[in-house]
Amino acid sequence: MKIVIFIFLSYLLGSISGSLLLGRFKNIDIRTLGSGNAGGTNALRTVGPVFALGTIAIDILKGFIPVYFFVLFINYSIPLSQVLFGIAAVAGHVFPIFYGFKGGKGAGTLIGVVLAIFPYSILFIFSVWLLTLIFTGYVGLSTMFAGVTLVIITATSYPQSLLSEFGYFTLGVSVFLFYTHRMNIQRMIKGTENQFKKIMIFKKKS
Repeated sequence: MKIVIFIFLSYLLGSISGSLLLGRFKNIDIRTLGSGNAGGTNALRTVGPVFALGTIAIDILKGFIPVYFFVLFINYSIPLSQVLFGIAAVAGHVFPIFYGFKGGKGAGTLIGVVLAIFPYSILFIFSVWLLTLIFTGYVGLSTMFAGVTLVIITATSYPQSLLSEFGYFTLGVSVFLFYTHRMNIQRMIKGTENQFKKIMIFKKKS
């Protein structure tokens, strides 16, 4: 029963949107700006870097806190508990009960979950994310590649882990990120997806 309570608490914590929480101080609703998404990318495009960093920090913490700390209060399988708490936190971020079930795409909260369970992988994941962004300018594509990188790092570093709770979780993460970025994929195919051209190395001449 206790683990069910902490799963629910993880979901509630995940439902606290960093961008909407900070938006109260600026009297804005990020969902009415830009793409309408409550995540860090839209926050950066529409409000600015400081606001976006605050949003990302909150989103990471709400994934890290339940996975790292909630397991200290239960007498249950720690690996399975961490995965369940992580899934609940991400579900809260994407489908927040406090904001009409309209949230972000889960990337920031997933970073917090992975940081708590498998911190070794973060450097590799971030490197792939950044390099993809530099070469393509697509944040969504960078995030999807980062998810695939997590699976690869897990498979190469701890091959047996792919058959564990965390292994299944990493596979699920990769698929989930493709799902939440499905509209980005469609826009990239059509050539209408926004790019961060300022960070790109190779830019098309206008």
